[in-house]
Amino acid sequence: MNPTTATRLAALAGFLAVALGAFGAHGLKAVLEKNGTPAVWQAAALYHLVHAVVLLVLAQRTSVARVPFALFGSGIAIFSGSLYLLAVTNLKWLGAITPLGGVCLLAGWLALILKPRA
Repeated sequence: MNPTTATRLAALAGFLAVALGAFGAHGLKAVLEKNGTPAVWQAAALYHLVHAVVLLVLAQRTSVARVPFALFGSGIAIFSGSLYLLAVTNLKWLGAITPLGGVCLLAGWLALILKPRA
């Protein structure tokens, strides 16, 4: 993946993190309060935004570290995505999927520890 594509994907992840965070705080406030899940939504948005920034940092390298980039991207989708869905639907079984996303995020960090450059 080239740095331009990686930057665009990172920017999209950041955009979605801010948009979903705001949507949860305002547009979904009543639903989240009814379900008792505002903190779940906030955790999803926080991890989403933090890791979108990590994607942006990785994208700015001359050579994009593909494995960590893919792991962080997958982690955002699975971890935050499952929490967003859980918060809105209150389907508790979605919580069983969340750790898989957490493992992807951890693996992305581990990949950077083991091989800091692409």
